[in-house]
Amino acid sequence: MTGTPRRWADEHAVVVDLGFGDAGKGVTVDLLCARRRFGAVVRANGGAQAAHNVVAPDGRHHTFAQFGAGTLAPDSPVPTHLSRFVVVDPFALAAEAGHLVSLGVRDPFALLTVDRRALISTPWHQAVNRVRERARGAARHGSCGMGVGETMAYALAHPEDAPTVGDCADPARLRGKLVRLAAYLAEHAGRGEDFPDVEECLPAYRAFAERVRLVDERYLPGLLAASPVVFEGAQGVLLDEWHGFPPHTTWSTTTTANPLTLMAEAGQEGGARRIGVVRTYTTRHGAGPLVTEDPVLGAALPERHNGTHPWQGGFRVGHLDLVAHRYALEATGGVDALVVTHADAPDRIRAATGAAPRWCTGYAGADGSPLRIAPAAVPDLERQERVTAALLAARPVLEAMPVEPAAAIGDALGVPVEAVFSGPTREDARTTWAREPRGWSGARRSTRVSA
Repeated sequence: MTGTPRRWADEHAVVVDLGFGDAGKGVTVDLLCARRRFGAVVRANGGAQAAHNVVAPDGRHHTFAQFGAGTLAPDSPVPTHLSRFVVVDPFALAAEAGHLVSLGVRDPFALLTVDRRALISTPWHQAVNRVRERARGAARHGSCGMGVGETMAYALAHPEDAPTVGDCADPARLRGKLVRLAAYLAEHAGRGEDFPDVEECLPAYRAFAERVRLVDERYLPGLLAASPVVFEGAQGVLLDEWHGFPPHTTWSTTTTANPLTLMAEAGQEGGARRIGVVRTYTTRHGAGPLVTEDPVLGAALPERHNGTHPWQGGFRVGHLDLVAHRYALEATGGVDALVVTHADAPDRIRAATGAAPRWCTGYAGADGSPLRIAPAAVPDLERQERVTAALLAARPVLEAMPVEPAAAIGDALGVPVEAVFSGPTREDARTTWAREPRGWSGARRSTRVSA
């Protein structure tokens, strides 16, 4: 790559969760957007099942799902772009916009652009998702019940019939696709489910297409050339469709792969700072391996914005799992910086339990021998299922956590720590990121790099 070297102030940012989700991607994006000027927050995976909690310094709280977590940035909201990798739910989007209006965001839809190629998740997908999950009984996967996986599965099986955002602007085309979708799902998985009426849903999709700016493949390259953006990841690397532990995974690429793909398509390879987010302890929402799980920690570290979910199940807590987070780092190809959240948790653990916090430095397998895990070089779901079985039987090797946990986590993972949160808002962060001068106009800057 040639041309003028990038400075951090000119780079795009990619925010990725190095756990099972819920590490603090939302508050990290909120902080970034408060410190720097970005042209947009770009969502590059997931859909309405995302839940990124942001608490503004004035106490306003919003759980971001499809809108970017820069929407509550001070001075002015940062626009959101939903890329082709996002599964868009127009009904959930309208509900989210309504809550943002109640928080004082004047016109949320005016902040939004959506790639016409993105799939839409419908009430039919959601209904079948819930039918399947209920049928699994005690063997539930931990689905969020939003239909994202069903949307992806149907699109893979019937790519020409899968409804897209662009179809919402063509009622006749969308009607045909929805009729075929409803019939197919009712025949193969509905089991008597009372699906909504297609004609009753069409006006909502038409309103979505009229209210939101729909764009084609030329839009994002122009946006990336005009100014830096933040790519806000959804879920966590340990839930990745290929690198996670099936069947307790998401139908989504949760690593940095999608943002890097979008930048490469725009001729901007290497133009991003990759930021990994971890807590000072490890959590998981719902079923699946959590080797370091400890109910005592769950009682000591209550969650204000995470609890038992009717579809995912309970919110689970364990000791900081260095093994799992190293695996995530390798799976996503590394990061350039760390953000550590919940830095106050070790002190809360001491106060609640009278014991020093611990972290996991290794696993012991079912036979007591050391258990090592590494990402597969090529996608192999059967291999990952064997890893899942091994992790469910594994025990953690625990040691005392150092007194300065955030710095120790950076040292243990081999990544510099650039922000530390000791509370839920951007004002609770200590960071090496300098604020941009107040007098800067926010004019767009070219970030195009010649190859």
